[in-house]
Formats: sequence, structure tokens, C-alpha cells
Amino acid sequence: YTFFYKTRNPFSNWHPAYFKDEDEVEYYCSEQYMMYKKAMLFGDNETALEILESNDPREQKALGRKVKNFDSAIWEANAKQIVYDACRLKFTQNHSMLKALLATEGTLLVEASPYDKVWGVGLGEDDPRIKDPKNWKGTNWLGEVLTKLREDLINEL
Repeated sequence: YTFFYKTRNPFSNWHPAYFKDEDEVEYYCSEQYMMYKKAMLFGDNETALEILESNDPREQKALGRKVKNFDSAIWEANAKQIVYDACRLKFTQNHSMLKALLATEGTLLVEASPYDKVWGVGLGEDDPRIKDPKNWKGTNWLGEVLTKLREDLINEL
């Protein structure tokens, strides 16, 4: 396993990593991309613009929670692909981060967030229970996405 958590880690969606999308929109971090695309998915252009104007991932996340017309079923059907797209842009446009991602080859990436049970596993890195997936309290969506991205990039390279 490769456990990660906190903004200082390049695998975190909150880690500063400037990148641009196909429309040349610049993002400060993958969290910003994720929340912007979430707002756009539900047609909330006003919140989308607020998200783009913020360089604070905590604020971006808070704005993402206020997206109008939000439907959890639609979000769950689209969220992983949106985060995959964000991470692909982030890692392919930031060489040192790409190198770090590729260096995890052979491991499952695991977001060791004791607070997040969707994108993380609901356990911290220092919790001995984290070493056994049977103990995980979360789905590890971010770890799944990053592991798939890494494998896709290795196959492309």
C-alpha cells in the first residue's frame, strides 16, 4: 500500500498543482477542478465561477457543498471520472508529481483520511488497522482513481 493524506502530499486533491484543462482554464489544485465540474454538472454557473476565483481548497470544497440542484445519484455516477480527469491533467502537467505517482507502481494507493469515508478509508496512517482492508470504514475512491490512473499512464508510456 501507499498511504497518503494531508495537503503536503502530491496525491492529495488539496495539494497545490497548477494545470490547465482542454479549454485553457487554469486550476490551482485537483479539488478546484472537481468542485468546478460538480457545479457545472448541475448547471450552477454562479457557484462554478466562485470556485474558479478561489485558491483555497477548503473554500472550494465548501462551495461544492452548496451547488444548486445537486443530485447525489448523478454525482456518484460522475464523480470518479471527474476526479480521474482532474488527476490526469494534474500529473501529466507536473513532472515531479508524475514521477512520484509512477514510483508507487505495484502498490494500491490509499487515502488515509480518518474523516473521509468516500474518497478515503476513514482511518489515519498511524492507525494499525489500516494495513488490513477489512478494517477500512470507507470506499477509498481517490486511491482507486489514482491507482487506475497510474496503471493507465504506465501502459501509455
